[in-house]
Amino acid sequence: QVRLVESEGGSVQSGGSLRLSCEVSGDTSNNYCMGWFRTVPRKGREAVATIDSDGTASYTDSVKGRFTISQDNANNTMYLQMDSLNPEDTAMYYCAADRRLCGVPDNKLPVLFGLLLRTGPLDAWGQGTRVIVSS
Repeated sequence: QVRLVESEGGSVQSGGSLRLSCEVSGDTSNNYCMGWFRTVPRKGREAVATIDSDGTASYTDSVKGRFTISQDNANNTMYLQMDSLNPEDTAMYYCAADRRLCGVPDNKLPVLFGLLLRTGPLDAWGQGTRVIVSS
């Protein structure tokens, strides 16, 4: 079983930056891919970015050019660098691991969470970390 532990989020002003990390432990032999999701008030949970084992990344349109997903395989850690933050990025952020996160094109990210729910729970979720961006 995979366990995911996220770093603390934080509060920043609009235009600022934060970096989230997600440490992976446990059974890492299932060839899963990873991603970041966020839960926005009144909008529900949405996929932000995914990353394949070879580093290929996908992003939802609202974060393209501002967020960067990466992973350090040697240290079993995934990151989300968030730059040029704006108040619309205020949310609970969750990292996730699942084989269904592999090979997801950018244009599927807006509907990814709903698609995943139809075929069963994800292999693992982080505990969630709050990001607050003030104007």
